[in-house]
Amino acid sequence: MDNIKVAESAGFCFGVKRAVENTYRIAAESKKRICTYGPVIHNEFVVDDLKKHGVGVIDDLSEADENTLVIIRAHGVGENVYKYLDDKGIEYVDLTCPYVKKIHNIVKKCYKENRKIVVIGKKDHPEVIGINGWCENSATILYNGEDDLEKIKELSSFDSIAVVAQTTINKEKFYNYIKFLKNTCKNTEIFDTICTTTSQRQEEAMRLAAESELMIVVGGKNSSNSRELFIRCREVCENTYLICSADELREIDFHGKRIAITAGASTPGHIIKEVLNIMSEEKNVPVNGEESFADMFESYPNSSLHTGQIVKGIVDRVSPNEINVNLPGYKGIGVISVDNLSDDPQFKPEEHFKPGDEIEAIVIKKNDVEGTVQLSKKRVDSLKNSEAIRIAYENNEVVTGKVVEINKGGLAVSVNSFRVFVPNSLACEKYTEDLSFLLNTEVSLKIIDFDERRRRAKGSIKSVIIEEKKKQREAFWNEVAVGKEYKGIVKSLTDFGAFVDLGGVDGLVHISELSWGRIKHPSEICNVGDVLEVYVKEIDAENKKISLGFKKAEENPWLEIEKNYHVGDVIECKIVRLVPYGAFAEINEFFDGLIHISQIAKKRIEKPSDVLKVGDVVTAKITEINNEKQRISLSIRDLLPDEPEEEAPVEEAPVEEAPVEE
Repeated sequence: MDNIKVAESAGFCFGVKRAVENTYRIAAESKKRICTYGPVIHNEFVVDDLKKHGVGVIDDLSEADENTLVIIRAHGVGENVYKYLDDKGIEYVDLTCPYVKKIHNIVKKCYKENRKIVVIGKKDHPEVIGINGWCENSATILYNGEDDLEKIKELSSFDSIAVVAQTTINKEKFYNYIKFLKNTCKNTEIFDTICTTTSQRQEEAMRLAAESELMIVVGGKNSSNSRELFIRCREVCENTYLICSADELREIDFHGKRIAITAGASTPGHIIKEVLNIMSEEKNVPVNGEESFADMFESYPNSSLHTGQIVKGIVDRVSPNEINVNLPGYKGIGVISVDNLSDDPQFKPEEHFKPGDEIEAIVIKKNDVEGTVQLSKKRVDSLKNSEAIRIAYENNEVVTGKVVEINKGGLAVSVNSFRVFVPNSLACEKYTEDLSFLLNTEVSLKIIDFDERRRRAKGSIKSVIIEEKKKQREAFWNEVAVGKEYKGIVKSLTDFGAFVDLGGVDGLVHISELSWGRIKHPSEICNVGDVLEVYVKEIDAENKKISLGFKKAEENPWLEIEKNYHVGDVIECKIVRLVPYGAFAEINEFFDGLIHISQIAKKRIEKPSDVLKVGDVVTAKITEINNEKQRISLSIRDLLPDEPEEEAPVEEAPVEEAPVEE
């Protein structure tokens, strides 16, 4: 017969072990009447033994009074229980499993946000009852119910739902429900709150069961996780048995079979050891893994951990707000909140970590009572990168980082989790009072001061910008040539044109180069910050000045003039400007023609305004098209009829008046 294989992850989980051991401790220390609100765990042997130590069980809070100390078990309770105990002045000790407590916090927060709460779990299980108590018992509970499909359909009427799971349920079943829920409500947020230890325990047990001819699951008959283990193992090994104690082994035939053993999360170590001892002694079979298995039961939160200690662990769970870490030799939970992972306010843990990753962090706070350790990866990274910052300072190197904070004095830039202070005066090329535009942006900077003892550094973004522009200017003047094209950014506008940054050097696009048409100001064509495609027209290397062109030859409206207008054509045009030597008439939106003063009328006139005024529409003849100078001459006179010559007036003989008779 092969050796008996024992699951490494069998027996008390952290939350149960913490609750049981603290209950025994309280029983030894307190002089009050001690009661657990419901059985502390689902194992009758433990409950009976606790009774011998003076710890009773109550199922109704009315059974407790001010002389009672109530222990809240690992399964947790609803919010109303705490309120009742506080209102009645009844002392209590909260031994809710930290994993369950997290679910309470999630449900409470989401419920306050008016989101519908969905719990995947067994509705009569105390953990699920407790979870439901944090949303005023309004949760929709799904798990093997005949009306589950109907409940899921009803969820489609909600704008937003939040889904959590009982910590000990089957992960595969949980995600089967999720498939339905995601199709029901688009705004569905999933919180995978299944205890990783439970998942690992089930996976390991199924693997052992598949390799064995007989599988033993040790656990209480009313233990949910023990029953789940039994059901899962029986799927792959028909000869699977759920036993509460070693006494039940008599009914099982071990002869000639490969055997494996696991245990539920609420099964005490001494019961498992008793089962192992009887099986190995009676059948004379060695037990694989017994030593490490026993060690597991002996271990508890390691008091050797201390604040400031750097530890390595394995990522166990990743959520939007934190990651949980398994620490070798420590039976509690390592917790790294998102603000202890990175300085970046937009940092998303799920994009950087996954279960199974190794991680190094520093202990910042330890709570052996709750079995949690607050850790910081950011501080470890900062310690490591302190040396890199020192080297960058000594070598005058450029480093990159993200602006994570803006205050009155300047900026805080995270350079690989090391915070570098940049004063306001060194944050930009030119002093700017409002630096909010830099928040959450990547910047390059130099370390200009470093205090190794205090681990503080000062940086300058300005010096990097100035150096970079100097390099750009040198490169520009070495390569610039007339006709070369650039993409530049409009830096400023004036009445006479736009200044364009070509990469450290500014060039001027004159207003006449911005458009083929008539414009009064450059802002009609472009704005500060616009990208323009320009070309070099003239270079003044001595004075470091560049004239730029912007109008494209293929868009030249003169091409339309050449095509559509000819000498001798008669056109209608509008007078747009009067000058002493003539009048300009608009031919189209881009070009005006000149009507010389001598071509306005048949007779000599003193000034154009004697005959014309701005806005007049006149008929004129094209007399000249100068392609080289792109000018058009017009004549009104050529279209006027000839005026007849004036005849000399005839002198009439004076008429003598007849005399008046007297």
